[in-house]
Amino acid sequence: MVGIIIGVSIFVQPTEVSRYVPNIPGIFGAWLVAGLLTLCGALVSAELSSAFPQTGGVYVFLNETISPAAGFLWGWAMFWSAHSGIIAASSVLFGRYVAYFAPLGDNGIRLVAIASILLLSGVNYLGVRQGSGLQTIVTACKLLGIGLILVLVIAFGKAAQAPPAVVGSGISIGNFALAVGAGLYAFGGWHMVTYSAGETRSPEKTIPRALLIGTLIVTGCYVALNAACLYLLPLDQVIRSTRVAADAASVLVGEKGAAAISGLVLVSAFGVLNGVILAGPRVYLAMAGRYKALVWLGSVHPRYRTPHVAILIQAVWSCILVATGTYRELFTRVIYTEWIFFALMGVGLLRARRWPDYRPAYRAWGYSAVPLIFVAASLGVVFYQVAADPKKTAVGLLLVVLGWPLYYFWVRKSASSN
Repeated sequence: MVGIIIGVSIFVQPTEVSRYVPNIPGIFGAWLVAGLLTLCGALVSAELSSAFPQTGGVYVFLNETISPAAGFLWGWAMFWSAHSGIIAASSVLFGRYVAYFAPLGDNGIRLVAIASILLLSGVNYLGVRQGSGLQTIVTACKLLGIGLILVLVIAFGKAAQAPPAVVGSGISIGNFALAVGAGLYAFGGWHMVTYSAGETRSPEKTIPRALLIGTLIVTGCYVALNAACLYLLPLDQVIRSTRVAADAASVLVGEKGAAAISGLVLVSAFGVLNGVILAGPRVYLAMAGRYKALVWLGSVHPRYRTPHVAILIQAVWSCILVATGTYRELFTRVIYTEWIFFALMGVGLLRARRWPDYRPAYRAWGYSAVPLIFVAASLGVVFYQVAADPKKTAVGLLLVVLGWPLYYFWVRKSASSN
């Protein structure tokens, strides 16, 4: 879980958050609220994963607690917006940090991003062992690197002075909600650990433990990294930066240090890309097993035993998103798409608790306050994301809505004939 969540975005998102809340209390408030919302989501997801420990995660939860249509629309939205959008946005950030070492314009960054998607999709095409082994190595490197950064800041860092005009700026509720949304993108992927529940030992115990401990570790790392950047750099520089981690490292230990941090970011980007590319096809496999109309999507390679068709089409669409969207458009679409369904997941838990035969191995702490807060906050995040740019968000929402007639008139009928 830590390996998927802590990716390249934390080395860039401090800039996105600070643009909406340009003062120190607002920045830390946004990150803490994002962490608390993720924790609430983890509690909800932990209980549902213990009740429905099958491969597929959120798809399974919505399918069982809301309706098969909701589950299908989640998988549909994953492919067209949410999951492929994470792959695309993370690869763009990878390209940005490659540009630290080699001069690349916007087109060059996009080409590097596309190449990284194709390379890691190829790794996962060849087998799950190769993909999961790479993930373990990359996660260890990221955590060691983050720890090294914090030690260097404590030992050698000198405080920067932030311009008073920026620090004193006011914050509206709408901007704070947008800042939380930008922070939530950096927490993205917390639910993906549930996708492989069917292949996990004692999933009713292991998955909840991973969700809770992983969320707390990540929140602590994120708050500490933000504190380090804000300590080393003036706030106006954080707001303007496109590679805030490298800029902070340059102040701390010079250009060689910035190069080392940029290398760490590249490793992190590989980790999150690999983890997301590995996780997505498992949901598409679950959908293919339920609907005959989608059986082609679950095709398994005769030699490598991987869902090669799902991996290939996921790679192609992610590359198209890289070629056609900006980073901010990509991560914003991920947020408002995912959190619509996360709200439904909270509703699903509230419904399931009323069933007489519902017997989860783990019961979420703080029921019913936690799922109610989670649902309300999720809808609030979506509302402010959509209100900030209705025209562009309408495109992403339309992609989700188009899945409904497809399900009703074609896919649903193939399930009834199984």
